[in-house]
Amino acid sequence: MAATQKTILIVDDDVDLLENTAFMIKGMGYDVFTARDGDEGVTRYKDVKPNLTFMDIRMPKMDGYDAFFKIKQYDPHAKVILITAYNQDEKKYLKAKSMSLVDAISKPYSFDTLEELINKHA
Repeated sequence: MAATQKTILIVDDDVDLLENTAFMIKGMGYDVFTARDGDEGVTRYKDVKPNLTFMDIRMPKMDGYDAFFKIKQYDPHAKVILITAYNQDEKKYLKAKSMSLVDAISKPYSFDTLEELINKHA
């Protein structure tokens, strides 16, 4: 059965969290790609065209919102879930919602939450 492998991109500057999350999602049978800042996230997105992207909001170089906006310019159908440990920038959040942001989740998130989102959106 040659089902196309689904790919997930995770963008987070917290390397431990990035690796743990990638490990969990690989365990679900997905191909996982990672990036450590918004810039790299946008580049990776264009390379792998993932089914779903998890993007931390607070990162060096380019924050998750700006990376999201760039990805959406490149691919209007991109499915992105933003991850935040902080209060959201209301204005950017509303703009992201208007550009069909899939969802926003808070840290720390559970594996169940990830699994649910992936099953629903990937």
